[in-house]
Amino acid sequence: MSKLKMLQDAAQAAAKSAREIAEKADAEGRSLNETERHDYDEAMAKGRDLLGQIKTAKDDADVLDQAKALASDIGGHALEDLTLQKSADNTERRMMNLGMSVVKSDQYQAMIKGFTRPDGSVNIPDRASVKSDPIRLKSLFTGGSATSAGAFVVPEQTGIVEMLGRRPLTIRDLISVRRTGSDTVEYVRQTAHTNAAAPVPEATSSAPIDGTTVTNTIGGLKPEGSWTFERVSTSVKTIAEWVPVTKRALADAAQLEDLIRDELSADLAEAEEDQILSGDGTGENLTGILNTSGTQTQAFDTDIFTSVRKAITKAKVVGRVVPNGVVLNPVDMETVDLARENGDTGKFIGAGPFTMGPRTLWSLPIAESEAVPEGTGIVADFSKAVLWDREDASVTFSDSHADFFIRNLVAALGEERVAFGVTRPSAVVETAVAAA
Repeated sequence: MSKLKMLQDAAQAAAKSAREIAEKADAEGRSLNETERHDYDEAMAKGRDLLGQIKTAKDDADVLDQAKALASDIGGHALEDLTLQKSADNTERRMMNLGMSVVKSDQYQAMIKGFTRPDGSVNIPDRASVKSDPIRLKSLFTGGSATSAGAFVVPEQTGIVEMLGRRPLTIRDLISVRRTGSDTVEYVRQTAHTNAAAPVPEATSSAPIDGTTVTNTIGGLKPEGSWTFERVSTSVKTIAEWVPVTKRALADAAQLEDLIRDELSADLAEAEEDQILSGDGTGENLTGILNTSGTQTQAFDTDIFTSVRKAITKAKVVGRVVPNGVVLNPVDMETVDLARENGDTGKFIGAGPFTMGPRTLWSLPIAESEAVPEGTGIVADFSKAVLWDREDASVTFSDSHADFFIRNLVAALGEERVAFGVTRPSAVVETAVAAA
């Protein structure tokens, strides 16, 4: 009995066993019990496994039949006809040469030698195992054209979506960030301070002093200082952006929704940094650091290092703060990094190309931001700049826009609500770090 027939009989037996179990339970009007369920699943699994083996055995049999047919043809005039055939098509000629390379190889001839009759024909018995040694070929396999693998090439889907680059965002990490539950934020800041504190002599008389007296000849009169305050109010502003997307695209591309969320959130963060630094305060714009009234300025002096050092002095002496950072445009940061002693031939003034860790200028950490104009630096105690978060950045999807519902479109909306203010403007020194 052939292997294929044995597999078929075993598969039929497994299927019969599973059918009998199911029919028995059905005839008794009940469901399969635990033992019957186990036996039924086991019989079905065995049947499926045997079915796979049957398919493999049939494929093997087909291959063997083709090999027999090829050997039979080779024993007649097929080889001679193949040798004489002419074709203008380059692809057919290469395929024909490939066949010739196989049948003329030493390995193939050695394989069929034992099955060759005296008359030159080849007879391979039905159950014979036919296998040659490896045959080395130099022919070029091609696809639909003479220069390409064509249909044989299957593209690989990597899942990579490479977006355009983003600039680093650094300002939010420098400033103070708080939360608010209102649409308006108020704070009080001092606008003037007269320090009249002085030593006071002991009183020599108990008589009241006329309020117009300007001297303290009888002692005990304390000098009066003065402080002036103002209440400052700033409103919460909305920073938002939306993009359209089709419902089909959201359904077909699983990662598209996350990508939209990430990109909208990044756009909001970039706009927020621009507003913190350069918002002009008109309309729905925040009043940024560079447009806040009362901040100090430092003109360019000699070079970027001298200018920043003088700004530090102003922050300390006039602003009465200890600055905690310097913000520079990347172009100006390059000037700092490439500065050398004695021009282009001397040693780097700073750590040079092998610096490690955060960079500093006059012991202050440096933050780079493209939102600062080239040639302008900010020396400040950035804790005096406060951002109030009213609503964190969020992204929502809706078809309730225009005619999006009937067009299967969705609007992806990203927005956040924030307020911003510089509580002590004199703590900020806008510094020219390059010659005009």
